[in-house]
Amino acid sequence: MTKQTFIKGALILIVASMITRFLGFINRIVVARLMGEEGIGLYMMALPTLFLVYTLSQFGLPIAISKRVAEAEAHGDIRKIKRILIISLTITGTLSIFFTIGLIAIAPIVANNFLTDERTLYPLIAITPMVIISAISSVIRGYFQGRQNMKPQSYAQVIEQVVRISCVALLVKLFLPYGIEFAAAGAMISVIIGELCSLFFMLHMFKLKKRIKMRSKFFNYLLSGKQTLKELMSIALPNTGSRLVGSFSNFLEPILVAQSLAIAGVQTAEATKQYGELAGYVFPLLFLPTFITHSLAVALVPNISEADARNNKRLIHYRIHQAIRISFASGAIATIVLSLYSEPILHYMYGSSNASRFLVLMAPFFLLLYVQYPLSAALQAMDYAKAAMWNSIISTGVKFVILMVLATNDQFGIMGAAIAMSIGVVLGTVLHLATLIKVISFRIPWMDLVKMVSLLVATWWTGNELKLFFPGYETQLSLFALLLLCLSVIYIILLFLFRFITRDELQQLPGFNRFL
Repeated sequence: MTKQTFIKGALILIVASMITRFLGFINRIVVARLMGEEGIGLYMMALPTLFLVYTLSQFGLPIAISKRVAEAEAHGDIRKIKRILIISLTITGTLSIFFTIGLIAIAPIVANNFLTDERTLYPLIAITPMVIISAISSVIRGYFQGRQNMKPQSYAQVIEQVVRISCVALLVKLFLPYGIEFAAAGAMISVIIGELCSLFFMLHMFKLKKRIKMRSKFFNYLLSGKQTLKELMSIALPNTGSRLVGSFSNFLEPILVAQSLAIAGVQTAEATKQYGELAGYVFPLLFLPTFITHSLAVALVPNISEADARNNKRLIHYRIHQAIRISFASGAIATIVLSLYSEPILHYMYGSSNASRFLVLMAPFFLLLYVQYPLSAALQAMDYAKAAMWNSIISTGVKFVILMVLATNDQFGIMGAAIAMSIGVVLGTVLHLATLIKVISFRIPWMDLVKMVSLLVATWWTGNELKLFFPGYETQLSLFALLLLCLSVIYIILLFLFRFITRDELQQLPGFNRFL
């Protein structure tokens, strides 16, 4: 099996994620233009319930599998890797069946009593098969991550998006004549088809790349896996807590927003439309850079786990610094672009710039979210998943309190929800950083902070100046694309000037040595 370095593995994931995010945006644009803001609102209201059940069925095992497989790989223990897989598949398979049945049972209650819009029942029911499919995929994905081979899951991501985007327009148009709720259900079905094709590919790659026979002495490995189960649970349980907090937060978010806006006097259809603007239009843009930071976090877990197993503290600190530096570099350009050009971006993508006020407010705060991913991954890789869980609980609790206080006030309304989400992001990142400082004496050098601020200031000034060189960019897409291209080229030059990308990192990339 091909094992990649941290940079190579992260780059493979980044490229795949970039392709899938691009295809995902096309998918969202198609869905948004076919179903409108109200249809997107129904679609986005149903998704958090799926993510909650999805988290419960996975039981926090993907990261635990990645970490424990990486440690076993460092010691050459193939039997332990097999035991990890058998126990993980048994747990996720059992839980996914149980929670799929539970989701079908509670869907009418959630739709009618919590989401305040009974039409969400149809997309909720349509998405239920996703639980079992994703649970199995997560185990195989964790195995490949632990072996530090990021190619299979990268290819699977692209396959999933290609299949989804190929199906979504057909299914939405097919069901749209029956009502927006059925169109939202059609969009959900396209997600299931894409995920199923992705799973088949992952299983095929596992069969080709595996060094172990899964069916041989399956029950013997299962019954003798008490210690392995304990090791997995030491990571999985706190990680489940963290993910459960996030998923429960996503589940409660549309409920609290809908209920709070109702208290503020906003009608149900208008509340659904406003949440559709925030969650369907703004969130995808704010989370766009996370395909880089999440890829770094995924590659970071087995890398730090292996270094921790070898007691290489210096490498651990270096990898965390490296991940923060690259995450900030990837997020800074997005923050500036979304802040300076919110209206034309929304107009060109969705045909409406009504949500620009959310984007301008939230983009600067979400820069810290991009750094949060590798910080959380580092804590989990070093067996501090419990601390990461409590950080998530605290930041989520504070977010919800502020949301309910502000969103129920007709002076703030939906903008109160945006403010609360921004505060939650900032607090979560600060708490993760404080934990790393406490447990491993981690420090970000002052010079790095100066470089970060300098990069932001220089990019902001450049973006403002380019507005003067491209008059009419707000109405001409070609001019706007040229403006962004110029800003991107200048930004890359700034990254090298401020040493956010080093020569050593470039030398690890295929084909770059001949140019250096």
